[in-house]
Amino acid sequence: MKKFLKALKWFALSAITIIILFIVYALVKSDATYNAPYPELTASTDSSVIARGKYLIYGPAHCVDCHAPSSEHKLVEAGEIVALKGGNVFNLPIGNIYTPNITSDKETGIGTYTDGEIARTLRYGIKKNGKALMDFMPFYDISDKDLTAIISYLRTVPPVNNPVKEHEWNFLGKIVKAFGMIKPMGDANVPTSPEPDSTAEYGGYLAGSVANCRGCHTERDMNTGAFIGPDYAGKMSFEMLDENSQIIKGKHIISANLTPDKETGRIYFWTEEDFIRRFRQGRIITGSPMPWGVFSRMSDRDLKALYKFLKSLKPIRSNTPAGVMDGNPG
Repeated sequence: MKKFLKALKWFALSAITIIILFIVYALVKSDATYNAPYPELTASTDSSVIARGKYLIYGPAHCVDCHAPSSEHKLVEAGEIVALKGGNVFNLPIGNIYTPNITSDKETGIGTYTDGEIARTLRYGIKKNGKALMDFMPFYDISDKDLTAIISYLRTVPPVNNPVKEHEWNFLGKIVKAFGMIKPMGDANVPTSPEPDSTAEYGGYLAGSVANCRGCHTERDMNTGAFIGPDYAGKMSFEMLDENSQIIKGKHIISANLTPDKETGRIYFWTEEDFIRRFRQGRIITGSPMPWGVFSRMSDRDLKALYKFLKSLKPIRSNTPAGVMDGNPG
């Protein structure tokens, strides 16, 4: 009996030691920093370049959808040009994630960032301090030309002093970071982008590198973020959001199959006019995570390009219907 109790004691001590080491590792490793080159891009003062950047931010790249506070989302939906002052919070299982102020304010915004630092943030997913960003801005493959346009517009944004909280990681979040689940995603292998036009080629660039259609309409592993389903075939599950962009527990929405499959493709029977009309209508399903407000203001040219690209895809049969679901999706 004494031998058993002694063995049990050593087992308990060993388990406690392992747990303590695990906690220490998670706390220390979660502050890991990364390095990447600074793209050699410089902001332009050309009015057409700046206008392009504004269009991207308040349109297909939908930056304003996250970088405006939730209290102003109704204004965003209505098409108003609201300040990119941040403060929007995502209440996730790993903690509270706050979107930063990206106005030119030097104290609370990005006024002290160089053009290269802004470019590195977007291309590699690395913040100024070297820490990895959450994979909310998958603009790693956006062209140098469009990246320059975005930086150029941001340089013209009036400063707004709006302090934003640091991310509030819980212990699960620190574990996730410690084990490399939040890490830089860009690799600088940026494909050559076509000139803006109403072509399927340009539509593919918009869908994959700017509007993130692929990111939401392709099934992904929620643990790693890796794509595990056919591109644009839908089946990705999202928790529904209320009017303040907060999660509605127990309600999920499944992304639609955008490939031209006759039986399960959402837009198979749509004409180009139907497609454009749907975007102009804006949000119909309350709680949909799709940024309908900003997408509704995309140009006819860009919407035609997207339509042609989606219609050019290989038809994929999807066995999960798109729409709202109750409970946890299977």
